[in-house]
Amino acid sequence: MDHHSCNNGHCACGHDHGHHKMDGTCICGHDHHSEGVGHDRSMGKIVFVLVGGILTLNSFLLNGIFPEQKFAGQLCALLGAFILAFPIIWTAVKDLVGGKVYMNELVALAILAALASGDFQIAGVIAFFLLVTIIIETRTASGAQRSIEELVKLAPDTARRLGPDGNEENVRAAELQLHDKIVVRPGENFPVDGKIISGESTVNQASITGESLPVEKSEKSDVFAGTQNLTGAVIVEVTRIGADTTLGKVQEMILQAESSRTPAVRIIDRYAGYYTPTILMIGCITWWFTGSIDSVIAFLVISCPCAVVLATPTAVVAAVAAAARLGIFIKNIAHLELASHIKSFVFDKTGTLTDGLLSVVAIHPFGETTNAKLLQVSASVERFSNHPTALALVKLAAEAEIPLLDAADFKETHGRGVEATLDSKQVIVGRANFLKERAINLKEEAADSDTMSIVYVVLDGDPIGWIGFRDKLRNEAAEMLGELRALGIRHCAMVTGDREAVAAEVAAKLQIDSYESGCLPQSKVAFVEKLKTSSRVAVVGDGVNDAPALAAGDMGIAMGAIGSDIAVNSASIALMTNDLRRIPAFLKLSRKSQVIVNQNLVFGMLFVFGGMVLSIIGVMTPVWAAVLHAASTLIIIFNSARLVRTGEELTLRETAKEQ
Repeated sequence: MDHHSCNNGHCACGHDHGHHKMDGTCICGHDHHSEGVGHDRSMGKIVFVLVGGILTLNSFLLNGIFPEQKFAGQLCALLGAFILAFPIIWTAVKDLVGGKVYMNELVALAILAALASGDFQIAGVIAFFLLVTIIIETRTASGAQRSIEELVKLAPDTARRLGPDGNEENVRAAELQLHDKIVVRPGENFPVDGKIISGESTVNQASITGESLPVEKSEKSDVFAGTQNLTGAVIVEVTRIGADTTLGKVQEMILQAESSRTPAVRIIDRYAGYYTPTILMIGCITWWFTGSIDSVIAFLVISCPCAVVLATPTAVVAAVAAAARLGIFIKNIAHLELASHIKSFVFDKTGTLTDGLLSVVAIHPFGETTNAKLLQVSASVERFSNHPTALALVKLAAEAEIPLLDAADFKETHGRGVEATLDSKQVIVGRANFLKERAINLKEEAADSDTMSIVYVVLDGDPIGWIGFRDKLRNEAAEMLGELRALGIRHCAMVTGDREAVAAEVAAKLQIDSYESGCLPQSKVAFVEKLKTSSRVAVVGDGVNDAPALAAGDMGIAMGAIGSDIAVNSASIALMTNDLRRIPAFLKLSRKSQVIVNQNLVFGMLFVFGGMVLSIIGVMTPVWAAVLHAASTLIIIFNSARLVRTGEELTLRETAKEQ
């Protein structure tokens, strides 16, 4: 493939590589061999359009206002026609020299026939509208190029790197190395992925995750290239650079999405090579029987099926843009079409339907002990541990503004419990078995131990209460499942490695159709394979421990894939946020895009074949053929553009909540 002829996956006409033959030629035949990027090529064509259009218009004015200036009018028409026709004819000649015959030749032959007939004004008008059509396609359909350009602008070119002496030095972002330390001030964008090692701030991650709400960041928090630091200066240790950053992965996914092809486009590719010879043969037959060169010119102009060729790519580009705005990245656009046929969903529980973090759900003090006292004692000891129960206790104490006590002689028995001294009193926080081994009488045991993780708190050998923990359901989980059922999803299932009692409780709360507990990775795969025998299945997981199941489904959706290589590699769709409502939004986008593609294809085919018939019987004139050719392309583009605002109600709702 001629790499000079393409830019970021697009040829000069703006069509992606999915619309190219194996030799790199665009099936619509537009100028894909000219030098420079797509933007430069379209700007060059605009010059031809302006100069040639002015000369052609001037010829009409001279003939109307100064009929005696017939030679001047003819000269303007001739120059205008040749200037407008040159880019199209030049591309057609290069195709022929290269031994290729595609749709560009139809337009070139129509213009040459008009020039040969001596009607230079008609030839100029035809060339004008066809060249305008090509420019519109170039500027509108090249979605990936502009998407990548916008993403590149998000990451700054320079960074403030801290030297060994602690002084700041301005360096190019490309020079940063892993483990370098950089300073990012309020209002600046992060140049690379990293981890905050000093300071705290609020970060706008909408460019990556689609979240409308800023996120609070402190020490040990991850930050991502292209996101904006809003409130505080932070020192960041570099963890990813260049193409390995989250922003780099997003750019790669956009290119992958727009260079891949839907089944409908592959059908067009298959028959494109037969189209032009067939049209030329029909044109010759028309000339033989009618003897009308105008009918042949109109037939050749109207038969260039740009509307049909653009039907799918314009819709795909608009859908990819809408999905990206919502933080949904489609690795292969064939899955955009596949999603409209999904009838069953399989969800992982932990980290997908639930937060994946333990939260305190019950506090049960014994005797005269208060809830606040029980929480204070347990959190004061647990704050020295990194266990999920400890983190949950400390978080709740902070939210309740309960002051923590000084602890000494801290000791942790991994996975079982902790102990320390508070005000000369020994405190033990741990599981029932851990305490029974120490011959401590628990007084009473928690009744819901099957559905909760329970720790008991013992003060100087006397149990003072127990605290229950549970992985909380995501707030939007029930809403998401309701929307899926409203969209016609027949079966929603859940697989989890958790206990039967916990799985049953979650399934009951969310009205899950079926579930399987105690699953190992291979058990999840077997469950998915069994469900696939009756319907198309989408698997939703966190992309880390669910990779086999994600790969086993007809479509895999990785939740919270931001920064996760495993998630991006194992799933078909990567959601850069943990908002489950993105899933029904993606299904709506998929189905709407299929409707738009079908509308475009039907309209394009009716226009082309209807126009052919009208041209053959002498009803369609060459000028009207050129005008309608441009109009049909615009209609297709604007119809596809309706997809861009899909899911807008979700972001508007998030913004309203924020206010």
